[in-house]
Amino acid sequence: MERRGGGSRSCSRASRLDVVTTPQVAPAILREYGRIAGLELAKYLQLHVSRGSEYLREAVREYPSRGGRALRPALCIAAARAFGASTQDAVNSAVAIELMHNAFLVHDDIEDASEERRGHPTLHKLHGVPVAINVGDALSVLSLRPLLENQKRLGTRVALRILEEAEQVARETVEGQAIELGWRSRNTVDLGEGDYLRMVLKKTCWYTTILPIRLGALIATRDTVDLRRFVPFGFFVGAAFQIQDDVLNLIGEHKQYGKEVNGDLWEGKRTLMIVHLLNQTSGREREALEAFLALERKDREPRQVQWVRRLMDSYASIEYGCQVAHGLAGAAQREFQRNFRGLSETRDLRFLGELPAWVIART
Repeated sequence: MERRGGGSRSCSRASRLDVVTTPQVAPAILREYGRIAGLELAKYLQLHVSRGSEYLREAVREYPSRGGRALRPALCIAAARAFGASTQDAVNSAVAIELMHNAFLVHDDIEDASEERRGHPTLHKLHGVPVAINVGDALSVLSLRPLLENQKRLGTRVALRILEEAEQVARETVEGQAIELGWRSRNTVDLGEGDYLRMVLKKTCWYTTILPIRLGALIATRDTVDLRRFVPFGFFVGAAFQIQDDVLNLIGEHKQYGKEVNGDLWEGKRTLMIVHLLNQTSGREREALEAFLALERKDREPRQVQWVRRLMDSYASIEYGCQVAHGLAGAAQREFQRNFRGLSETRDLRFLGELPAWVIART
């Protein structure tokens, strides 16, 4: 197989595809709407958890208090405003999505044996697996209350439709996680790009990008728009987001990235770069790679992780991932032009249009 280097560059520098917009308002809106949702979430936890067990109330605040990019709640609020709703119309749904997100993170970290989350030890490392599982369960249950409270502002019919959307997406997400865990437990290695993208559609895209956009449009139009039209845009943006996240896991600086660098390799995740590498290697290299992926995390050694990382550079697997991410972001830009045409030019609409470029440019 022909090898070529250069795979360690970031997606924002490596590709020359058609993502041409430089994000201008996206960082500001993420901070602004993230802060709004964060304050509401904190008040919500204070109201509903403060009188609960001392063993729960502090641990349940742990992940939400660490911050994050707030992409999901910001996207929900921005989509609602772009379609003509107010921030207050969307804030309950935004909080619910963020609570659901944090619940998934707690459980995912246990399932992946992850050691860091947002620059700090994972919850199960701090408090043990039983406490972390219970906190994840609590966050899942707590995410239902803001959706029920939508009745007061949006009416029962719309609130029920939002709840139905959230339930569907929760199912999609756990099915996606099941696929990824199944690949690892059975050491599935015969995978292609299509397999990876189908898994990411379920595990990442539905609740990260598709749901927030659909809920925003549903809230603003009171369920009078066909929500299926937003699935392609959400898929392309969400898949590009996940691939960029996986690239940063391989090349990111610890302080900026906030998670364990090379953590995906330690965990044996089937990222797009691993899928590419499996399809590029043969003979003894392929056998050694399959044997590495078959190991439990505790049995992997630093020298083995570094060997896989160097092999990725040899076969330009990271550059390949960057190219796919750029292609998806370019497709998202085209879907944006098709599906958001006719809306008034607002700061929120501009944010949605900048999202594909922001996904690629973030570090």
